[in-house]
Amino acid sequence: FFSSCPEVELETVTVNVTIQDFVADVVSELFFHNTQQVSKETMFIFPVDSDTVVHTFYATMGDTRIEAVLWEKEEAQQLCKATSGMENLRYLQDQWDLWGPVFACFLGTLPPNREVAVSLCYVQELPMQPDGAAQFCWPRELFPWRQYLSEVSSFTFSHLFHAAGWISSEEETSKNLHFSICLKSAHGVSHIAVNSSHTPLQYTTPDQTSAEVSLRLPPWMQDDLNLLVYYRGSHTLSAVVERRDPKAPPGSLLGDPVVMVTLMPSIPEVEPGPGHLGEFLFLMDCSLFQDAQLPQLSSAHPSFCLQNTLLFLLKSLPLGCYFNIYSFGATFKTFYPQSVEYTQESMDNALGRVSAICPDLGGCDLLGLLRSIYSTPLLHGHSRQLFIFIQRKISGEEEAVMAEVYRYRDHHRCFCFPTNRCDSFNLSHAMALETKGECVCIHSRMDMTSEAMKCLQRALQPLASGISLHWELPPGLEVSMIRKAPEMIFQGHQSSVYAQIHGQAQDPEVGEGAVTFQYHVGSQSFDYTLRFSLSPPADNRLPVHRMAMMHLLWKLAWEATSRTEKDIRHSAVKSSLRLGVLSPFTSTVAVRMKQRDAWHRDALPPDSSMFFSPSSNLVPCQLLWLRGFRPTWFKSTKFWMVQKCQSFLETLGRKAPDTEALTQLSAPCKGKEKLLSKAFSKLVALQKANGSWALTAALASALGLSKADVEGQGPSKDVQPTAWATVLALVWLHQYKWKVSWSELLEAKACRWLQDQAEVQLDECLEAANSLLGCFVEPTIFRI
Repeated sequence: FFSSCPEVELETVTVNVTIQDFVADVVSELFFHNTQQVSKETMFIFPVDSDTVVHTFYATMGDTRIEAVLWEKEEAQQLCKATSGMENLRYLQDQWDLWGPVFACFLGTLPPNREVAVSLCYVQELPMQPDGAAQFCWPRELFPWRQYLSEVSSFTFSHLFHAAGWISSEEETSKNLHFSICLKSAHGVSHIAVNSSHTPLQYTTPDQTSAEVSLRLPPWMQDDLNLLVYYRGSHTLSAVVERRDPKAPPGSLLGDPVVMVTLMPSIPEVEPGPGHLGEFLFLMDCSLFQDAQLPQLSSAHPSFCLQNTLLFLLKSLPLGCYFNIYSFGATFKTFYPQSVEYTQESMDNALGRVSAICPDLGGCDLLGLLRSIYSTPLLHGHSRQLFIFIQRKISGEEEAVMAEVYRYRDHHRCFCFPTNRCDSFNLSHAMALETKGECVCIHSRMDMTSEAMKCLQRALQPLASGISLHWELPPGLEVSMIRKAPEMIFQGHQSSVYAQIHGQAQDPEVGEGAVTFQYHVGSQSFDYTLRFSLSPPADNRLPVHRMAMMHLLWKLAWEATSRTEKDIRHSAVKSSLRLGVLSPFTSTVAVRMKQRDAWHRDALPPDSSMFFSPSSNLVPCQLLWLRGFRPTWFKSTKFWMVQKCQSFLETLGRKAPDTEALTQLSAPCKGKEKLLSKAFSKLVALQKANGSWALTAALASALGLSKADVEGQGPSKDVQPTAWATVLALVWLHQYKWKVSWSELLEAKACRWLQDQAEVQLDECLEAANSLLGCFVEPTIFRI
């Protein structure tokens, strides 16, 4: 992400990564070269996310150095007014292909055949894979590239992947790549998996708690580097303790040890208890309801799809959960003042009101709606999950929306469904990524109902709740939480908490502490205890302190109201300037200076930002929120790498058979599919909130039968009519499961209801249903 012109080649890369459990400390130096005979305007753009702290950046061209420096926000705003070229950043926000937060710095003109060296340092929380591995990624654009001899390949790759440069051979690439990785964990390092040629894993301590590995070559072709680190023992709990900065006063964040605890609960497959079924909020863009009253409405129309989707979603919710429905346009409306319990009455009421939603093609006040939802207290024990159906652009409020989502990211999860014409696809993806949910772009050939039901299945998976941490420290020491544990953690996810250790141990010989992690899954309780050293090796780079500082600053930005808190905030800002951690109270401006001045700058105290006056040679450099000029897709890495395949999906969506013969051949199939879809919708509409069906003429009609057949060919008179009707509907659903796979949740509700009924002759009912429907469904359908 260095320059839009491939003539500026990335020649040499030196990267040193230290990974300790689930935090990475990255130090990189990148050497770029202008191979052309003309000067090039250059800029450096590096995508970041909410779990990444870029704390050091400078670039060197000849005897000139450009350094990014933090200022207090008001002071930085004044400096930016005196900086020429700031309008280029505003232009960049709307014209660049990337979307989301990036670190951007204009480096000016790079003369012909000249080199610029870029130094970039950051720390980052690493995500955990389902198998417990810590995942580290490095973008493919920041590797020197090998040249493949085929001219056609060279042409293709340079256009598809915007390669930073081409060098002559793999041998030369290996000489220009210096990528070393140091791994540390008190659990012990087990093994690694890397999608690149690398040296064997070398242990540097007898107990295998430390190891090293180096890359030999970049990843193959267009891949980003993807490194997975596996640790020994249990993956449920890990702790990284970092010593205090000896230069900082005790009691301050830097002056005390900090511990990062990563919680990775093991969640078995259990039925959630009635008090832990979740709160499901459905947010619907009113523009999806335009022309909903037209009689010629086709099944492919988005308003019909959305109404059908809501029918299946509401019918699939479990009894005892809570739900609410919101519609948003220029304003937003809510079905209920607060979420209501899911009952037969509330479900019927909600379905009746869905059809009355009026189209609204005005503004799109998603920000106001989210703020209203977030201001509503969480229901104890119920996970909050948002299903957002959207088609319109959020008018210039993307950054504010993401700030709200980030603030409450530990309290909820977002499942987003933008249409292929949606201008807010990127925002939808970012919301899902931030809250560990999912984003599915609905194009014309996709079934909105199917995709939404898949997400609901995921949302109904068991989770860890009632989370608590209990600390055991030597007398004289106590813990102050910087980032608390969330109320719940979803299956397959982790959460990192940070704590500051205060005080002075009464017995210096006691060098260990312990933390106990407790949580519930359904009615089961779990607890894990981990002991950790209070005297770890010194780390002058302070990666854990930097991450803790970032969370502290955001916390203070949201909570600082009293005079005391503002005093604390002022002290924290001074620390952020020292650590180079960007915060809501600070901004970045770069300074251009001669190398001799840079040497003097390095010798100054960290908080002496006023060394540079507004008359200095200031350079445009900020953390920007890029809006992009077209929807793009992000890879599931911690970097928001862009892969342009949205247009490909749109092209697929527009393709249709254009031969008359093919149309005629497919017409009968399409007719059967429409009939089957209508039958499904009718059948689902008749299902009760508890999962059962009543024995009615409407049910018989939906199944293509007469009520006389249903009553006359049923089981014995001893079987309850509702039980017989439920088995009959369940068998019909299961018979067509190959066609509508998302009926799984509806079947599960029916099975649970049948299992709760006393003395139901399931074998007799199943035999009668198979005979009447002309099929053969085995007893395993009842899941007993």
